[in-house]
Order: sequence, then structure tokens, then C-alpha cells
Amino acid sequence: MKAIVRSRYGNADVLQVATLEPPRPKKNEVLIRVEAAGLDYGQWHLMAGQPYLLRLATGLTKPRQRVLGTDLSGVVEAVGAGVTRFEVGDAVFGASSRTFAEFACAREDQLCLKPGRLSFEQAAATAVSGVTALIGLRDVAKLKPGQSVCVIGAGGGVGSWAVQLARHFGADVSAVCSPSKVEFVRSLGATTVIDYTKRPLPADGRFDVILDLAGNRPLGVLRKALAPRGTLVLGGGEDGDRCFGGLGRSLRAALWSMFLQQRLTMLVGIVKPEPLRSLADILRQPGVTPAVDRSYPLDAAADAMRALVSSRVCGKLVLRVAR
Repeated sequence: MKAIVRSRYGNADVLQVATLEPPRPKKNEVLIRVEAAGLDYGQWHLMAGQPYLLRLATGLTKPRQRVLGTDLSGVVEAVGAGVTRFEVGDAVFGASSRTFAEFACAREDQLCLKPGRLSFEQAAATAVSGVTALIGLRDVAKLKPGQSVCVIGAGGGVGSWAVQLARHFGADVSAVCSPSKVEFVRSLGATTVIDYTKRPLPADGRFDVILDLAGNRPLGVLRKALAPRGTLVLGGGEDGDRCFGGLGRSLRAALWSMFLQQRLTMLVGIVKPEPLRSLADILRQPGVTPAVDRSYPLDAAADAMRALVSSRVCGKLVLRVAR
């Protein structure tokens, strides 16, 4: 099978097309013929080996796992022993590893049937970013209908999901983004869109929840915008240092939170079975749709990765796996 591999850490130039043996499904796994695979900043971090703290898990001097990729959608090709939820021929989406390839194996509980209203490319843009946004709003912030939410970094992969999901949950949604993404973010359903180059974040404590996915605003600025008993959820961290990324700001926030009425907490994007199933249920009804900026053929993965870090992507990028 064709796959995108790398043998060292670095920029997009390390990505190469290679021919590998297809994987075989183990117990409780499904073999998927991949139709599309989503890109996210997590894959950039794995490719670059940054922050360096990450290498404790992925390999100190070179990556232990050659093939990137987490998000996927496709068709079930074979099932392993113990699989009961899927059959050969089912269209599915979800998360696994080594998905930048023509075939990938995934645990049964990390997959859902693809909603018929979604294309394979839309479904491939769902698991990582969609579940991260859902956990941040529903589980971490415990968002309630009628609350005021501000999504910072609303034009990106997780941000475009967060705006739509906050609106789905009945919140009043404000969104912060770059000038080129204002109309895109407004189309997602944000009530108020703030171009950060023209207007600062309000300092009047109006927001019950702030979901900061940009990762570069001082905690003091965010706290002034947050209600006295509001919740700040920190994600992102792309502007953090090479050693620890955005972890330093998140740790400071956790420390401050011990002495404040405001709740300052961190968002970790891990695809879990229950939120994935909940997201699939939401997607079966109109109203929330994965925002795919554009797709690239699998062998143009390096170009897709360069586009990802250009800050000009509205929503998600997807690799189209053609055979």
C-alpha cells in the first residue's frame, strides 16, 4: 500500500511517499480502506518533534512510528476477532494511528458509522478536532444554554467546531479570528466576530466561558474578559517554546485557579469513545457540519502540511486517498 512516511524529525520536507505492507486487524480491530485522512496541529508536532518534551514518548532522536495520521474515514475491508459493531462494506469514521496511508487499522470503539449527510472528506475532518471541541465545551466548561461563550482562534480546525457546537448547545457565541477569516467564522453561526487586528478582547467580564485555542494571550487579559465565576479553557499553544510548547501557560493557569473564583483549566485533545459517539449523533442531524477548507491528494501531504502552518486555512485540511 502507499503511505506517507518520515524517518527523522523536521519540517514538511521530511515527508515521503513509500510502499508498505498493509496492516492486519488484531482482536477488536477493524481494517479500513482509507478514503480520506484529516490534518491537525498534532500531526505537525509529531512531524517536527516539538515541543521537545514530546520526544520522551515518540522517540528521542528519531520517530519510532514512521507513518503519521490520526483522523480517518473509509470503508471496512476486514474485521478482527471480537468485532460486533461493524461489517465489511460499512462506511466509517474515527481515529487511529498511521492513517496517512491507503489502509489503516482502528479499534472498534474508536469508530462510528459515517453519517450519510457527510462526504468522506468531511467525516475525515471530524474525530480529533470535533471531539476536542466537544470535550472542551461540554465536559470541561460544562456549558449551559444561554451562557456567553468566546472562542479565540475560531477560524481553525478546533475553533470552527467549537463555534458550531456552542451554538448547537444554545450559547451566545462570540468569536475571535484573523481578518481573512471573519466572514467564514460568521457563516459558522457566531453572533459577534472580533477581528483581533482591529479590536481587543473586551475587558468587561462578559463571558461565562472562554475557549482559547490560539495560545498566545496573557492570562491577565483573558481573565479580564471572563465573568467573575467564569471558566477559561486553554488549548492550542502553537506559539509556545520549543521545549514545553504551551504547557507553561497552562500550568500557571492551574496554579492561579487554586486561589481564584474563576476556573482556569487546560484542554487535552484525546479521542474517546463516548464523545465520538455523541458527536456522531449530533452530525446525523442538520446544523453542525465539518468545515473543510480544501483537500490534497495523499502524495501531496507535504504541501498540505505547509498549508496547515500558513495560518490561512479556514477550518480543516484533508488528505484525499486515491488508488
